[in-house]
Amino acid sequence: MIRVLVVDDDYRVANLHAQMVGRVTGFEVVAVAHSAAEARTAVAEHHPDLVLLDMYLPDGHGTDLVPELGVDVLMVTADAEAASVRKALGAGVVNYLVKPFAAAQLADRLQAYAKYRAHLDGRSALDQVEIDRAARLLREGDLVEGAVPKGRSPQTARLVAEALQSSQTPLTAADVATSLGLSRPTAQRYLADLAAAGRAEVTLRYGTTGRPEHRYAWRRA
Repeated sequence: MIRVLVVDDDYRVANLHAQMVGRVTGFEVVAVAHSAAEARTAVAEHHPDLVLLDMYLPDGHGTDLVPELGVDVLMVTADAEAASVRKALGAGVVNYLVKPFAAAQLADRLQAYAKYRAHLDGRSALDQVEIDRAARLLREGDLVEGAVPKGRSPQTARLVAEALQSSQTPLTAADVATSLGLSRPTAQRYLADLAAAGRAEVTLRYGTTGRPEHRYAWRRA
């Protein structure tokens, strides 16, 4: 179980985020804090694995607090300024999520973080391939949203991505369409989006007519 500390000066927002985290399998909220001082105390007392940290606290700036906490931090803030994002990433946050966000967006990032931790757990050293995979796993939760062009449905994109992730063999657009109840052209468009974003690998299979059929597999490494 991954232990999470939620830090936000707004009591309502903090409780909402805690509820979102609590609904994600494999995660539990061990404490909620509303200031930098409370966050420091909570980390010392509860030893969380991950902190959901707001940028602006009544007694300090979230980015300045990151090195002090000594644990992984997912920044959750309304601040979308490029300078703020750059500073937070430079301070070592594992991800950056802009408020307001849907529960599914947070869940995607938490699940990606869980895969990242599982990949690193028990390893004393990594080769470059394993390091590259860890970095991709950590960002995996960002990519379904990021791979959706204007006019596409994020929910449908997520379902198509999950179909690829759960399959042990490559799938065609017809396979995905049948399993999700979509039209084949619709499934093809979403699969092409994932391939263009680098999340799916595409191979060709030649049938009896000689016309190649695209087969898609989730890029796992």
